[in-house]
This record gives sequence, C-alpha cells and structure tokens, in this order.
Amino acid sequence: MGTDPIRYSPARLGAFVGLVTLVLDQLSKLVLLRWVEIEKTQPIVVNEVFDLVLVWNRGVSYGLFQQDSAVGRYMLLAVSIAVTIGLLVWMLYTDDKWLGFGLGLLAGGAIGNAIDRAAYGAVVDFAHLHWNGWSWYVFNLADAAIVAGVGILLYDSLVTQRVQPPSGPNEQA
Repeated sequence: MGTDPIRYSPARLGAFVGLVTLVLDQLSKLVLLRWVEIEKTQPIVVNEVFDLVLVWNRGVSYGLFQQDSAVGRYMLLAVSIAVTIGLLVWMLYTDDKWLGFGLGLLAGGAIGNAIDRAAYGAVVDFAHLHWNGWSWYVFNLADAAIVAGVGILLYDSLVTQRVQPPSGPNEQA
C-alpha cells in the first residue's frame, strides 16, 4: 500500500503563496531597515531605472488617505485585518488554483503591510522605478504581490469562463 499523495488544494496553495509573500516582504524590509540602514544610506542606486529609497507610507495605495493620528492608523489597520479575513475565507471556498494563488498574494501582501502599520505606524516602502524623467510611486514587495493578486482576480473574473452545471431538467449547458 502506498501513501496518499498530498493534495494541493487551492486553499493550501493560497496559504503557501501567502506565507512566502509575507516572509519575503518582511525579510526585505528588515534587511533594508536594520542591516543596510537605508534611512542613513539612501538613495541606493541599483541601476539607471531602479533605486532603493525609504518612504514611510501612512496612507493606503499610492499614498492616498494619509493618516498621521493614532485613530487613523488603527482604522487603516482594522480595515486591513477585515479585508485579510475576507480574503482568507474566500480562499477556503475557492475551487480554482489560480484564484487561490491570487488570493494568497493578496492576503500575504495585506498582512505584510498590516504588520508594518502595527509595528512602525506606517508601511515601509522602498522600491522606486523611474525612467527618462518619469517616476513611479515607491512601493514594497507586499504592494507588488497585491497588484499581481488583483491582476489574477481580474483575469479570473473577466477572461476565464466557468462551466456551470444545468440547474434544472429542462436547462441545457
């Protein structure tokens, strides 16, 4: 008798992706803050289009809704936690591995940024893309994972078609 192969359900895949995202996000921030001491050494020019700079984001995506008060900070933290719980519940009920993957990216990124907000009062952003006078906002790995997760969810909802079983005896597929 052989052993049962491990089943990689969408929820397990999403949880794994979320955990990897969270660990890489927090590790990158820890390295830059504690070992590289980016606050003292910035900007760090990586190449002609990418720099490492420290930005304390007290708002949400793209720096919107900046919150300098403790109440605002905890409100954003509470919203992050509520959204993450919703994503995790959705992940438990999905039957699609790509959707589980995307939800894992979103949840891992949201948890990473929530940890920053709780620990530092702001999200640690550090990656700056620019080219020929054009400058993109400063972001982190959690933000990149969230954008990728949203892209997967959009693709899933707009492009993929789910085959729905007929709901009645007279209905055709």
